[in-house]
Parts: sequence; structure tokens; C-alpha cells
Amino acid sequence: MTPLETTPKVRARMSSQRSRDTGIELSLRRLLHAGGLRYRVHRRPLKGVRREADILFGPARVAVFVDGCYWHGCPEHATWPKNNSAFWREKIEKNRARDRDTDARLAEAGWASVRVWEHEAPEEAAVRITALVRSRRAEG
Repeated sequence: MTPLETTPKVRARMSSQRSRDTGIELSLRRLLHAGGLRYRVHRRPLKGVRREADILFGPARVAVFVDGCYWHGCPEHATWPKNNSAFWREKIEKNRARDRDTDARLAEAGWASVRVWEHEAPEEAAVRITALVRSRRAEG
């Protein structure tokens, strides 16, 4: 195998990973909706920036991103693959850098970004998000 080649089994497993409407996203959206909040899903908060928030509260200017532990290098659960380790480390580090850049761009434009790890309890994340959205609505 060449350094970037993967086995069919690994390729199938990686390609089957959902990038949207994951279990945590759906649970979180249900809780936020039940709490009276209305939002948009999978929208770009800033024109000209090709990055989508998983949940977007436009008038409050809050963008929520649900980050997978593997793909975004969770400090608690990240694992580094042994096969193609340089490739995967570079990819995950680029994801982390893009996340930091996204947060900075949003802050510069007056948005608040919330990062929710896939391992977080949706109930706890919903409480955090609800408090932020309500406080920003009260300010503006």
C-alpha cells in the first residue's frame, strides 16, 4: 500500500460517517425547539465564508457547531490513527485551525460561536446555548 492508500474496510467506515443530522445534532435541536427557540440548520452565518453552522440563530447572531471528537481532535477522546498517521494528523490539525479561524471571523463580525463536542450531554449543551441566545436577544 502507498502511504495514503486505505483498505476497503476503512474507506467504507469513514465514508459512512454522517456529517449532518447526527444523533447529537437531532437531540440538541429537539431540546432547543422544545425550549421555545427557533433556528435555521446548516446555514452559513457570513456571506463569502464557506463554513456552515449546524444550528444558527440569526437575529441573536449565535452559531452552533457540533464537532465530532475524531474529526476535530477532542482533547478528551481524540485518537491518532496508526495507519497513514501523518495524513490524518495533518487533516485533523487543519480542521482545528479552520475551527479557530471560523470562531475568530464570527467574533469579528459580532457573532458568538458555540462549540459542542459530540460526547457532550445534549441537555447541558442546550442549557448553555439557550442562556446565550436569550442574553444576546435581551441585549439587542
